[in-house]
Amino acid sequence: MFNLKQVTIILVLTLNTCVLFTQTLPLKISETDFTIGKSIKIKSEILDETRELNIYLPLNYSDDSLKHYPVIYLLDGSKDEDFIHISGIVQFGSFSWIQMIPESIVVGIENVDRKKDFTYPSQNKLDQKEFPTSGKSENFIAFIQKELQPFIDQTYRTAELKTIIGQSLGGLLATEILFKFPNLFDNYIIVSPSLWWDDEKLLNEKPVTYNTKKSIYIAGGKEGEVMERTTKALHTKLKNSQQPNTSLFYSFLEDKTHGDALHLAVYNAFEKIFKPIKK
Repeated sequence: MFNLKQVTIILVLTLNTCVLFTQTLPLKISETDFTIGKSIKIKSEILDETRELNIYLPLNYSDDSLKHYPVIYLLDGSKDEDFIHISGIVQFGSFSWIQMIPESIVVGIENVDRKKDFTYPSQNKLDQKEFPTSGKSENFIAFIQKELQPFIDQTYRTAELKTIIGQSLGGLLATEILFKFPNLFDNYIIVSPSLWWDDEKLLNEKPVTYNTKKSIYIAGGKEGEVMERTTKALHTKLKNSQQPNTSLFYSFLEDKTHGDALHLAVYNAFEKIFKPIKK
């Protein structure tokens, strides 16, 4: 048998359940899809592939405006990789009450085979075995230079300022571009670069000199001895040969790992690289 207290509790629960079931839900007036950009497929003759691009345009971008916008090129730029959260930082940072970064176009480059596109040929047998399709970064860099950048410049109202963001193997590629074709970009955001590739030989190469203004931000997290050492070595190498027209930054994100360093690193990079725009 139930005692009085138990009966009271049962009655209260029953009444609450009845009230919930008799409440009227609000009437839905409309429903539309919510998007933050557009996806474009282009045919690359250099790569002999169809490549998909994800494009974020600034909130104030309109066809009848004369304003031109800097472009941020994002490696690993698919919807299920880094495009959405990086575009979110760009949108937030360009709000008029934040002014961390100028309003910018984001071009996310979706992957087909990142191991092929982001690596130069390695002489290391283990690299060759574990990455059998690797070693075609020269073609991918040519695609960026001769097809992708001209396409974006012709399709959208772009300013001259160009930024590249690369993490992991993408960071390796961004470093290779900086060393060999530095004038492809003005700003380099290199996060957790896989500089272990080819027995760390890229760190032994002498970077091509340049006369243009550059900002280079390098970051990594708690990622093990090799990753931490080589990332720091990249910063040291660039610092030892730093030119007057180059701003160089380094961050060790001790509470981040290889999997989650990119978001905070990009936020920090935007703050440092674009700081002068703040009023």
